[in-house]
Amino acid sequence: MIEGSMSFDELDNGLHTADFLAYERVEMEAYAGQFKVQVMRGGDVYMTELPKRIRQKPLFRQDNSSLSLGRDGMYYYVFRLPQAEVDNLPAKLVKEAREAAAKVQATILKKGGKHV
Repeated sequence: MIEGSMSFDELDNGLHTADFLAYERVEMEAYAGQFKVQVMRGGDVYMTELPKRIRQKPLFRQDNSSLSLGRDGMYYYVFRLPQAEVDNLPAKLVKEAREAAAKVQATILKKGGKHV
């Protein structure tokens, strides 16, 4: 336990900040992480570190997309394109989705209907 003071603020963009300053000198290992933070009406603050995100390697990549199998057993097809290329979005999306489907189908046939 460390005694100190905590200040709360809201930035111009609407995001909140909280800063804690210890009253005493403490030696501890510094760390950073992603946290769930709850600030209660009475000023109590509860922080819980979130688990680290484990990224799966994509099964394959294309120019603007990738397909991966998540730890939850779900396939994820992710397509990204800069907003400046919005006129090309429909054509590129259809082209890459068809190519992805063909790659998946070929892999399934090669493995005899087993998971990609």
